[in-house]
Amino acid sequence: MSPTATRAAQSAAGPASAGADVSVPNTGPSAEPGGPEVPETRQAATDYADYRMVPARHPWRWVGTAVVALGLAAVVWSLATNPRWEWGVVAQWFTAQSVVNGLLETLKLTAISGALGFILGFILALMRLSASPLLVSVSWTFSWIFRSTPLLVQMLLWYNLGYLYEKISLGIPFTDVRFFEVQTTTLISQFAAAVLGLTLNQAAYSAEIIRGGILSVDQGQLEAAAALGIPAWRRSTRIVLPQAMRAILPTAFNEIIGLVKGTSIVYVLAYSELFYTVQVIYNRTQQVLPLLLVATLWYVVITSVLSVFQYYIERHYSKGAVRTLPLTPLQKARRFFATHAAVTDNRARGTR
Repeated sequence: MSPTATRAAQSAAGPASAGADVSVPNTGPSAEPGGPEVPETRQAATDYADYRMVPARHPWRWVGTAVVALGLAAVVWSLATNPRWEWGVVAQWFTAQSVVNGLLETLKLTAISGALGFILGFILALMRLSASPLLVSVSWTFSWIFRSTPLLVQMLLWYNLGYLYEKISLGIPFTDVRFFEVQTTTLISQFAAAVLGLTLNQAAYSAEIIRGGILSVDQGQLEAAAALGIPAWRRSTRIVLPQAMRAILPTAFNEIIGLVKGTSIVYVLAYSELFYTVQVIYNRTQQVLPLLLVATLWYVVITSVLSVFQYYIERHYSKGAVRTLPLTPLQKARRFFATHAAVTDNRARGTR
């Protein structure tokens, strides 16, 4: 048989076994003059159009899902069928005017103390990063003291400040010149003591959070910006802070959520925030558990709203760190249903 007939027979026999590798020696000229002959490997094309798609099996995932679903069903059943939860009483007091007023006071304390705390914390963080030994020492001492003492003790100390100083005055130090003077008990009311205690405690923690976020930015970027002649203020606001926010935001929102719950300590000052209001009501009605559930549900609502804000703010500041932004909950839901619809459609086609 001639060499031409042999190659034709091999070509005809190749497609008989789909997907098989057919090695045909390359009898042509080598890649380099005088070099050895290079064998040539060819793979027959495979058509996957008629292949049936089979989804991956995850049996233990389904077992875990079933166990968790049974646990959730048991909890929901207990909440729905146990009459001692007194959900009717919870619904009665959930939107009562006194409870709503206490909720507004809680939100007011959180907003004022959170804003002032982070502003003061930002100043303390800059002091800690400065080259002045005095500023560094003052900032470190402030954080050390207020992080070392319980918030409850701080509240009571500020509320009883009038015992230490009868009057608070503003003037020229070490002289008798006074521009402003007032009785301490008049100035430090229940609200003022609550704001003062929450603000200073929050500032101590916020200073460390902000300082850590600033230090997380690569110093080489500051050096490059300085070499380009960018002013220091623009380096801080346009280069450092946007990148530092990615490290600051998660912990900062945790602190705000903790501050929302921390306002419940103000009850020791008999200030009518949410928890104190609930206490007054259940001391009168003896419906302790339903009223505690009212406060719990309101705290859950507040922290849930803050968590939504946290997600979208973190998503905004992640633009420079990821190629594609994280999906929003609505986008995740759309992708989930679209994926499962495609899998169901493929299964239906495979069973035909």
